[in-house]
Amino acid sequence: MAGHSKWANIKHKKARVDKLRGKAWSKCSKALMVAAKHGGPDPAANLSLRYAIDEARAANMPKDTIERAIAKGAGLGSEGADFEDIRYEGYGIGGVAILVDCLTDNRQRTAPEIRSAFAKAGGNLGTTGSVAFMFDLKGIITIEGAEDQEDAIMTAALEAGAEDVEFADGLWTISTPADSVAQVSDALEASGLTVASGTREMVPNVNVEVAGDAVAQNIKLLNALEDLDDVQKVYSNMDASAEDLAAAMD
Repeated sequence: MAGHSKWANIKHKKARVDKLRGKAWSKCSKALMVAAKHGGPDPAANLSLRYAIDEARAANMPKDTIERAIAKGAGLGSEGADFEDIRYEGYGIGGVAILVDCLTDNRQRTAPEIRSAFAKAGGNLGTTGSVAFMFDLKGIITIEGAEDQEDAIMTAALEAGAEDVEFADGLWTISTPADSVAQVSDALEASGLTVASGTREMVPNVNVEVAGDAVAQNIKLLNALEDLDDVQKVYSNMDASAEDLAAAMD
């Protein structure tokens, strides 16, 4: 999970910038409305909604804002009625595979925006299935804490069914089977730990290592994709040194 952990930490830091722009809240609201529309307003009976709520809380979205978004979706209001999930696949610089998950009410708008972002950064938009096989759907739970908490976190996570536990830059990243996120999150909370986020993500099963300018170019592409209003999540299998990643984020 090394490549995933590095990019997960970059995304975690970038999310703090997104919060200031309100970008994260907009994306979370859309996800909440769609989840509530399709599965109902009760997170106990709607895991997709629970994951959306967890992400909204991780983005520090106010409780009343979360509740309003859920109510709009559950009421089949126009704001949540016409959205559909679309996944785009492509390549960045140096053969890096990229998945882009979108929620859109107009795919005729979204597709050209995605294609343009890839082209401007020197990447290529591919066809369905061109890179998805390089990723597996996993549960990803994060806990902010110190490295000396390893024994407590490792024990609680593995006993609850986690597959892997890693620490980097003050953030514990716990990998679980995709259908066990809620179970493991609840067990961690019950053991006294505070879960920062619990989501399902596409984790690379093979990483592509790049260096130097290629890292900066790929980061630029990933950021450009994430900044599009219809984009919910962006995944890549890029791996790079900590130094190159830090330089690319400056």
